[in-house]
Amino acid sequence: MILPKKRDPRFITIRRGGLLEDGTHHALAIWAADCAQHVLHFFDEYRPDDDRPRSAIALVRAWTRGEATMKECHNAAFASNAAGRDAPPAARFAALSAGQAVAVAHVAAHELGAAAYAIRAAREAALSGQGDAAARAERQWQWDQLPDGIRDLVLDDQKLRNALCWNVFVD
Repeated sequence: MILPKKRDPRFITIRRGGLLEDGTHHALAIWAADCAQHVLHFFDEYRPDDDRPRSAIALVRAWTRGEATMKECHNAAFASNAAGRDAPPAARFAALSAGQAVAVAHVAAHELGAAAYAIRAAREAALSGQGDAAARAERQWQWDQLPDGIRDLVLDDQKLRNALCWNVFVD
């Protein structure tokens, strides 16, 4: 489970009574897409003819530009998740990361899901005995990609939801 039972108003749009402005929502979506894109090769190596995760990432980027609907993104999340079904762990987690990234259009708090699954993909793809180091390196890469406008929000969210996200954000 990635989403908390009680939703954080910082991740609920102003239109729905929360505090999240469109620019911040878009920045979260782009960062989540970047996280998913960074590990997508694990899925592509396993199933190069299946473009559902790649399309999901492209779609959420299009959504941030006003070129895709929330409903399209919602449907793409299910498609990307399905693409990972029955795949080996690294490929499955990469597809799930893409599914979480595109779901940010619908629920901004999915941003951590994209990052957490990407970390899990990196861990699973690592050589034997190097999984923890690969996970830490992926997490650091993600932190390095955080724009200033969302850095504090995401890092705080990681601390708050670390346990829900398999403890991948805080050692």
